[in-house]
Amino acid sequence: MKQDLHSLLGDLVIANRILAHEDVLDDFGHVAVRHPDRADRFFVSRSRSPEIVTRDDLLEFTLDGVPVDPKGLRPYLESVLHARIFAARPDVQATVHHHSPAVLPYTVIDEVPLRPVFHMGSVLGGPVPVWDSRDEFGDTNMLIDDVPKADSLAKALGGGTSVLLRNHGATCAAQSLPAVVFVSVRMKDNAELQSRAMAMGKPRYLTEGETRMAGEMLMGERPLERAWSYWRARAGYGGI
Repeated sequence: MKQDLHSLLGDLVIANRILAHEDVLDDFGHVAVRHPDRADRFFVSRSRSPEIVTRDDLLEFTLDGVPVDPKGLRPYLESVLHARIFAARPDVQATVHHHSPAVLPYTVIDEVPLRPVFHMGSVLGGPVPVWDSRDEFGDTNMLIDDVPKADSLAKALGGGTSVLLRNHGATCAAQSLPAVVFVSVRMKDNAELQSRAMAMGKPRYLTEGETRMAGEMLMGERPLERAWSYWRARAGYGGI
């Protein structure tokens, strides 16, 4: 059932707070959601730390990353990152860009891909691709702050749920706010577990079939509702 705009924007605020509480987002990073009635629009906060985002901070954007009404507020420089993923992926309804410290080691070495090591990590979809801005753009400020770079990142994401940005962070995409929060939190958890396992020896990774079947199950309505209720309660919003 499609969510009305008022409640969706309330959930966007909550998603910011959850991801800050779960140590996925810190003073930087952001969450975006597609407009429920206009597929060519989306919402993301103005440039503000996720822990303190409120409803009044939310801005509406076009799929070119342009604010419809800036309201005198400064947008994130990387708002276009979300815009071009929404443009490339009609199935995606919510996106997250983060710099989780647990995930960052997998963006700075080439030899070890981030791969699902436990069933919750299956939502990553397999070895997570790494996008390197230098391949097309040479040295940059490392922000995804224009359409060409954002389109290139969206291409690297492809039809998946996650992509790493070399020496920068990660971006996640999914069919709803609860789903993208799930992917983002489990990316952090999987990275922590994989690193700990590699310190002990050679990890056993999920098979391709396990990854697909477990991921499909976890992206279902009941698991997402359960996880969303838990995380919003931990963030102080009650278990409803």
